[in-house]
Amino acid sequence: MKTEFFKIKTAFSFGFLAFTSSTLFAENIIATKVNSSFEGIETSNIIKDLKFTEISVYPQKTIVLNDKSVAEKNSQNISKIIKVSAIYNDSDIAFVIKWQDRTLSIQEGYKTDIYGDGFAVQFPKDYSDPKKLPYIGMGSENREVLVHLQKAVPNIYEPNGNGNVELQISRNNTNYFDEELKQFDQNVSNLARIDYQKSFVSAGFRSLTEIKDDSAKVDMNMVYNHNYGCWKGTLSRKLKDEYINLNSPSFPVAFAIWDGDKNNRGGTKLLSSWQTVTLDGKTGGEVLVSEINNIQTGNLENGKAQFKANCIACHIAGEMKSAMSFMAPDLTNIGGYASSAYIRESIIDPNAVIVPGYNRNAHKNFEWYQIVDGKRISTMPSFSWLDENITNDIVSYVQTLKTQIKEEKK
Repeated sequence: MKTEFFKIKTAFSFGFLAFTSSTLFAENIIATKVNSSFEGIETSNIIKDLKFTEISVYPQKTIVLNDKSVAEKNSQNISKIIKVSAIYNDSDIAFVIKWQDRTLSIQEGYKTDIYGDGFAVQFPKDYSDPKKLPYIGMGSENREVLVHLQKAVPNIYEPNGNGNVELQISRNNTNYFDEELKQFDQNVSNLARIDYQKSFVSAGFRSLTEIKDDSAKVDMNMVYNHNYGCWKGTLSRKLKDEYINLNSPSFPVAFAIWDGDKNNRGGTKLLSSWQTVTLDGKTGGEVLVSEINNIQTGNLENGKAQFKANCIACHIAGEMKSAMSFMAPDLTNIGGYASSAYIRESIIDPNAVIVPGYNRNAHKNFEWYQIVDGKRISTMPSFSWLDENITNDIVSYVQTLKTQIKEEKK
């Protein structure tokens, strides 16, 4: 298939620098103030000289997709570095995300085993208390997230409500030839949906709800560079709508990327931690930036020993494991996309965020939560009884649980 059939574009004008970092912690993203419109930003000169921040994204391992082939394709995944830049004007904000992907993958709607590359940008609806941010990826109860998702897809014809049922059939099943067939293809193209761009609100696993009106209007695009084997994704949206208010000195944001070549979809992705964005020219927001980027300091050796004594019976943590993979959430990469505040809360109050389980049909002995009076209650007991210093040490150790960063070569 030719690239021009896709909403995504190809380009040869933007480069992708080699990455050599061995470890990255959260770094504040500075959004530059501009006076320009963001229309057509994916190919605009406005982003030509932007400064990019390097951010690490990690394989989400909390729940393994119940698909053997996907598990095998992604079993050796390690983390990568993406590059992010942001700009804003009086009413809108825009992000530019670059990441390496040597395999261009387009999601084909008529096949169930072909998936597209993609990316997502996520915001918490309420970030007034940076110690109580939503669960990364899917939000949590009373802590909703807004997720904007873009996937690489070809033209897909969908019924448009005008009764054009004759255009829903394959071109091979028509009686058209030559000019008539060209006209048929043109009619389909005119009515096709050429963009997989969706917005969702979520307050926990299995609560993802698509926003189908214009109340969270956003423009997203993906441009592929064949020379460098990388994607450039762009997102522009209002600073403020009925879901979120980003017209603030600083706010949190998270990023995710999918590799269609590895059948990535849903939870099988690379995910960042909450990152902070500061609007250049505005004052304040230091508390939020400090809290989100906080790295707990503690005794790592004791933290590992305490983790082994208190957690390893149920949780897997990379090479440290004694439990089966379905006993509890896999913590192999949790330090890559969870803040110290979230890790601490999970130890002290496991009911704050409920992870559903590896399989909704799981044996009762391995359920990750129970229903009590209509409310989900985690089967993990609270460890609030631990000495505070011990908790600090465990948090410090858990923050180190993440795969190495893959070095990207030009």
